[in-house]
Amino acid sequence: MPYLVHTAHAQFAALWFGTVGWTLVIVTVGLVEWRVWEVSDLSVITSGLAWVGIWRVCFYSHAPILSDNQIMFCQRIGLWESFTPPEIVAAQVLMLVALILGLAGNASVVYGLRNVYFGLNEFKPIRLAFSVGGVLLVLTGASALVPVCWNLRSVVNNQTISFPEEFRMPSAPVNQSIGPGIIVGIFASILLVFSGIIFLSYRAPVVLKPKVRPSRPGECVLGTNVTHQGIDNAAFQC
Repeated sequence: MPYLVHTAHAQFAALWFGTVGWTLVIVTVGLVEWRVWEVSDLSVITSGLAWVGIWRVCFYSHAPILSDNQIMFCQRIGLWESFTPPEIVAAQVLMLVALILGLAGNASVVYGLRNVYFGLNEFKPIRLAFSVGGVLLVLTGASALVPVCWNLRSVVNNQTISFPEEFRMPSAPVNQSIGPGIIVGIFASILLVFSGIIFLSYRAPVVLKPKVRPSRPGECVLGTNVTHQGIDNAAFQC
């Protein structure tokens, strides 16, 4: 088995890209600031801004609807609620799929790099681990990018959401803007796709087999200094 560590430097860097991208997907899932709504009625939303994520809707308020020690009001967005728009439903499902695919993809490439750095008698398992991990990382990036771009389109078109009355949200915002959740999600998707492409581009090194040729009269044979004439000639010593 040839020495393979020098062939996997790019894949080692891609592992870091994939790990950072998958971590940012987790951050994106947890962020509530996907879509920022600007409202005109400040009687309830006293800050004038409300954040719409894929799991919650939150805003700051000093109105009597909140307790004395609470200044942020949040309501959960359910997957099966009638008011939940399709882009948020898709985000709830696909982002969880991206988390699972990203975990499996990173585990596969870690197994491949382990075999590279610690040595393995066969090249095929390394190539298979990199190929499977690369495909999974590309699918992870695509699964995260689809809902992010869909919600980005909703922000650009200023689409509304018919929230229930208990959410204390207006029927339509004055204006919408992109929140950190969408920005982080796009960056995470780029890192994951780039990492997957690097793993898929891995190729086996070319191994040249040694050639054996017969020795000529007077040449050194197997490290000895004996010629075919049987004379110890110092000029032909190895």
